[in-house]
Amino acid sequence: MAKNLLIVESPAKAKTIEGYLGKDFTVKSSYGHIRDLIKSEDAIDTANNFTQKYEVPADKKQVVSELKKLAKEAEMVWLASDEDREGEAISWHLFETLGLKDATTKRIVFHEITKPAILRAIDTPRKIDYNLVNAQQARRVLDRLVGFELSPVLWKKVKPSLSAGRVQSVAVRLIVDRERDINKFKSEAAFKIVAIFGKGKEAFKAELPERFSQQEDAEKFLNDCIGADFEIRSLETKPAKRSPAAPFTTSTLQQEASRKLGYSVARTMQVAQRLYESGYISYMRTDSVNLSETALDAAQKEIVSAYGDKYHQLRKYKTKNASAQEAHEAIRPTYFNNHTIDGESAEKRLYELIWKRAIASQMSEAQFEKTTAKISISSRREELTANGEVMKFDGFLKVYLESDDEEEDTQQDGENTMLPPLTRGQRLALQEMSATERFSRPPARYTEASLVKKLEELGIGRPSTYAPTISTIQNRGYVVKEEREGKIRHFRVLTLKGDSVVKEDKTENTGAERGKLFPTDIGSVVNDFLVLHFNDIVDFNFTASVEKQFDEIAQGLKEWTAMLHDFYNPFHKEVQSTIETADKATGERELGVHPESGKKISVRIGRYGPFVQVGESATEENKEEKPLYASLRAGQSIETISLEEALELFKLPKVVGEYEGKVMKVAIGRFGPYISHNSAFISLPKEIDPLDVTEEEAIVLIEAKRKKDAEKLIKAFDEDPAVKVLNGRWGPYIEFGKLNVKIPKDKDPLTLTYEECKALADAMPKDAKKGRFGKAAAVKPAAKKAPAKKKAATKKK
Repeated sequence: MAKNLLIVESPAKAKTIEGYLGKDFTVKSSYGHIRDLIKSEDAIDTANNFTQKYEVPADKKQVVSELKKLAKEAEMVWLASDEDREGEAISWHLFETLGLKDATTKRIVFHEITKPAILRAIDTPRKIDYNLVNAQQARRVLDRLVGFELSPVLWKKVKPSLSAGRVQSVAVRLIVDRERDINKFKSEAAFKIVAIFGKGKEAFKAELPERFSQQEDAEKFLNDCIGADFEIRSLETKPAKRSPAAPFTTSTLQQEASRKLGYSVARTMQVAQRLYESGYISYMRTDSVNLSETALDAAQKEIVSAYGDKYHQLRKYKTKNASAQEAHEAIRPTYFNNHTIDGESAEKRLYELIWKRAIASQMSEAQFEKTTAKISISSRREELTANGEVMKFDGFLKVYLESDDEEEDTQQDGENTMLPPLTRGQRLALQEMSATERFSRPPARYTEASLVKKLEELGIGRPSTYAPTISTIQNRGYVVKEEREGKIRHFRVLTLKGDSVVKEDKTENTGAERGKLFPTDIGSVVNDFLVLHFNDIVDFNFTASVEKQFDEIAQGLKEWTAMLHDFYNPFHKEVQSTIETADKATGERELGVHPESGKKISVRIGRYGPFVQVGESATEENKEEKPLYASLRAGQSIETISLEEALELFKLPKVVGEYEGKVMKVAIGRFGPYISHNSAFISLPKEIDPLDVTEEEAIVLIEAKRKKDAEKLIKAFDEDPAVKVLNGRWGPYIEFGKLNVKIPKDKDPLTLTYEECKALADAMPKDAKKGRFGKAAAVKPAAKKAPAKKKAATKKK
């Protein structure tokens, strides 16, 4: 048995590190946290200084048992969990749960998994930092208290099964507020003037800096330019330069991976975790832009080797965020000479992005020559402006160019990559001039990346919290990330060519969204309830101040239980008061009256989602009242639906014809619009409006569904019609009533008998749940863990 037991968080990391240490070390994984707060309400004793009750989950008991045995046999135990607060807490939990002793326990940290870093950490061990542990405890306890106390309030006052959280609720508020800003926005039109001078390769564009709000003024401008002389009044050429961005922090990596690679925040962190555990990059949860001297030297060597001396420029970046946690490094490759790696496509692409950003940060500025030409018009006082840019030295742009959240909006018609040779006083020949109607734009909806950026700007959350926060608000149905189609908008273009101005009406698609975050109706209602009754919880400044207090605890400047008392006592009183006094929140909005019946039409949130109601709900005085109800359609919201749109909903369900002697009816249910026919339900494709479905379309959809179902069926049984052998997404399986049963590899689905199907179903665990995609969701034995995924070897260039 080895003298030393070294414990890390993940099996992949354990395997990588084991190769660096000799036979005196056994390296094992804790598979993340080995214990957590118990699930019941008495997990935290608020009356006894926030004492916590922890438990080892069932799926970690064998891991703990094995680690305890190994720890007893070892002379020294090395706790090597991650170097942030979460990692420090994991080391503390290991120390407590395994019954370790100070004399035979050492804590080590490293920000990259390389042999020199691991050996350096072994040479410089420390003890567990209880300031960091207390900061993590404070966060965990406070967030548990907020969740456990707020959620029951929401169940009673809004809707069952809801939940709230300190950081997630602020994130939802940002998205709700932005959506309302967009809904209130009134777009204004103005005409933009762009002229084209010269022909062929000598042609270039110039733009009028100001815009005309009235079409008449734009038209007069064009008419005044008929036969006018255009002359270069001034010509200014000056050097310009562009500097590279700092190396990645957690948030900037998430933003750039979203823009350049299309990755969600959660996916970026999953891939980065694999890269780190394989030894390819430094630690991926950091808010530092600093690079170590070792990294700076390695970057210089690689830049000089690959591109030459003139491409290198030493830079030391400083973190602007005053609340940056611990002295981490920025995210960087562990070996700068590895331009790429072997592995899965996602890992390869993210690694190359990290490599480019880090290497570019140590490269020379890009140098340009910018030219600005002012063009006078003999018949007007205004001047046109033409801009050109020529790159003189590419510098860091040889490797990397940072993206922008609103890249598609930044392109200006009046910008030129290059201008032809021009001289002051030169007369210009006008080829064409246009006045195009353009509209002001509302604030942009958040993407996952821009939401992370905003949270970081406000000081809300930390590197480890961004991804889980954004996943949580989507998983809980408060926010959806989706694509939405735009609307057709008409605009006018006036074009001067020769001696006449031609007017054209054109159309464009506007408002189309891709991968943007939208609040759901329930998200908006919950947000409004929290703003009204628990404003501190969703107040940006308050939430940021809580984060600062966690930082102070981590630095040993604040006592963690005192901080919790300051927060919890007023918060708990507010919870009790709200339960007693607050009205139920439904987000109800009155739309108007029904044009025929004169009854009130309103919209609100119900148990199964948003709906429109015609008439009043039945009361003790008027029990005969029977209101009509209709669910909202996808893309509709209780905040924006109009009376006309609401009335349209009551045109459903509608009969669209008969087929095989049975009525075909179109309706909208909890899962969207559908056709019902002969006890069968056929979902309508997104592109078909339920109000426009024809008899012929309905028949085609019914037949298509029958064909698909027939292809799915492999075998049926006379003994029991509820038992079928079907083709699923993951291959053949047995549908045995409400249970999906996996077919063993040695069984042919075509030859299965009813008795064999029954035997397989009977052999399923009693508490097995019905699985998705043709598989039974078997209950896994608690002791077993999935094997670690093997990583590809590094490819060197």
